[in-house]
Amino acid sequence: MDRLPVVYVRGYAGATSGIDSQVDDPFYGFNLGATHVRVGGDGDPMFYQFEGPMLRLMTDENYRLIVRGDQQQYLNDAKDGTIPPESLWVYRFYDQAATTFVPQPHEGMVERFFSGIRKHITADGFDIETAAAGLYDLIMTIRAKTGADKVLVVAHSMGGLVVRCMMQKICFEGNRVPAKSIVDKFFTYGTPHGGISFDIGALDWAQQAFGPAGADIFAPEKMFGYLTPGKKFGDLPGRGDRWDPQFVDEKVFSAANIFCIIGTDPKDYGLSRVVVGPKSDGLVRIEHAYVRGAHRAYVYKSHSGSYGEVNSEEGYQNLRRFMFARWAVSVTLGGLPAYPKDMAQRPPEDQWPIWQADMSLAIRGVSVVISEQQAAHWCPIQINEELSRHVDSPDDPLPLASTFLLDPAHLLELARERGDADPNQRHGGRLRYVLSLSVFKVVERGGFFSFGEHLEQVPDWADSLIVDVGPNEAGTGLQAWAAWNSQVAGPNDELDPITEGLPADQRDPITFDTTEGMRSCDIDLPTVAKGLPILGPRAHITIQVTDRASTAAAVSG
Repeated sequence: MDRLPVVYVRGYAGATSGIDSQVDDPFYGFNLGATHVRVGGDGDPMFYQFEGPMLRLMTDENYRLIVRGDQQQYLNDAKDGTIPPESLWVYRFYDQAATTFVPQPHEGMVERFFSGIRKHITADGFDIETAAAGLYDLIMTIRAKTGADKVLVVAHSMGGLVVRCMMQKICFEGNRVPAKSIVDKFFTYGTPHGGISFDIGALDWAQQAFGPAGADIFAPEKMFGYLTPGKKFGDLPGRGDRWDPQFVDEKVFSAANIFCIIGTDPKDYGLSRVVVGPKSDGLVRIEHAYVRGAHRAYVYKSHSGSYGEVNSEEGYQNLRRFMFARWAVSVTLGGLPAYPKDMAQRPPEDQWPIWQADMSLAIRGVSVVISEQQAAHWCPIQINEELSRHVDSPDDPLPLASTFLLDPAHLLELARERGDADPNQRHGGRLRYVLSLSVFKVVERGGFFSFGEHLEQVPDWADSLIVDVGPNEAGTGLQAWAAWNSQVAGPNDELDPITEGLPADQRDPITFDTTEGMRSCDIDLPTVAKGLPILGPRAHITIQVTDRASTAAAVSG
């Protein structure tokens, strides 16, 4: 994949006092790394050095960070087409609202006292639509100076709403260019795509009514004004309108080109975690942290801080693959039994328990889990709930995970630029992905959890699907070898490809010739899993591979 300019858009800084502090950072926080990582959900911290998402793109993807005293001024002064496209840019939209870049007024003691209070409760000079318009101008300038048709946009928290305001509203004003013509991919860390809501209803009302320091932009209904063309901030959707803040129209920007990191660790964030609740990253609820239809990854990280999403290996691994990988892979669970549409046809409660699944996706050689949905993290896969959404078509698959495969040719090109050895020499150029699943039954009696027959933390079925994948011999797509961990004998790291542990007639690779776009294959669940009534005898995993290079060529053509 081409290395396009990357534009970073930071999140909410709070009142003017917070803005004044944040503008002191040359890169608005995207340069920050971390030295702590949690061993597990409740484990003790251990040392792990993560360099930060900007530095890692410079070392992994050979990007350049050009500042020259004032990045914006340098950009403006450069001649068109003279700046390398593989460059990093920080949108410093808060600078105009800071008070540290203007002469300080002469104030008496009383005036200084009240202005100090004001700086802690207001954010004069910041307006989300003005920031979105400025982002559009910055992107257009970057395109001209680098010669790139499009840019990659990375946003944290509120920064994602600034980007969406630009895409969904600003780009439709005047003679501006549509977002899909200037932005290639859009990646968000902990963005409140569905707004911010609290466990206490009175706080929701106060946020919408008063909006201290401009916080009313996070009120879900008020998002309507800055995400809808022809509307103004303060306008609310009409009664009966089916407006959804988490929906982005395909005509505006394809959800297939959006990726959302969803944090699931509330305990490592600030006081907001007390009023937002546990099913969150401490500020943004899990169910509000994504655009509908977009790619997602669930990571056990908080909204920001030492254990935050932005300065985490988990976030970066998903960022790099989404931005630069050639192949998109989705994994779904299909062939499940029909969920009765008619309530009268459903079995009694005791015969239709709640079924949940824990899921994790790991990659060989990567020190973290790419995505994980766990009951311990308040976000298991709710199988019953997913099935109820497909009552008319039981064959509709249940989404499990999505990931992206880097092209070995791309990695080799980067290595040659750096003068490194061929990175594809190990394992015959194959990558190994492991999808782990654990299915649990939760029995309730009269609306309460029943401990009668319960076995704590013992799944009804658990296994791991191990998939080795690499380019096919013709170079036109991929081939993969897949096996359930329970099917192979011996240590799985000594089997390469993993099918070496299977009988000879089951060792042939699965071929994905992706020259025409999308290909898929089905892998049956083990017999033990099919014995569960929620899965059934037809249950299978479907792996779908899309060649993003050929898809992009078809769209542009």
